[in-house]
Amino acid sequence: MLKYALVMLTGTFIASCSQIILKKAAEKEYPSKIAEYMNPMVIGAYFFFFGASLCSVLGYKVVPLSIGPILEATGYIWVAILGKIFLSEKISNKKALGLVIIIVGIVVAAMGA
Repeated sequence: MLKYALVMLTGTFIASCSQIILKKAAEKEYPSKIAEYMNPMVIGAYFFFFGASLCSVLGYKVVPLSIGPILEATGYIWVAILGKIFLSEKISNKKALGLVIIIVGIVVAAMGA
């Protein structure tokens, strides 16, 4: 099961990277609505989202449904870290506390599984 859980965690990381790419693409100005959605960054991000979905499907073949959402909760952690690195977003005290609560919840759930 560990191998499939790692596949799901990888998919969560890939999905988080895709979200950062989409946000970077949204910050740019485009000459038309078509260009806004049909550019390499957006198309690439959705391609990665598709890969992340495949990782989830593959992982759920073995990982119990009760564990899947716990693994996918790591996406909040990845988005915060990647947002800080690539978007210069600030991690406020409230956001940091939320991330700590998520991490504690993941650890508690992992110990019970």
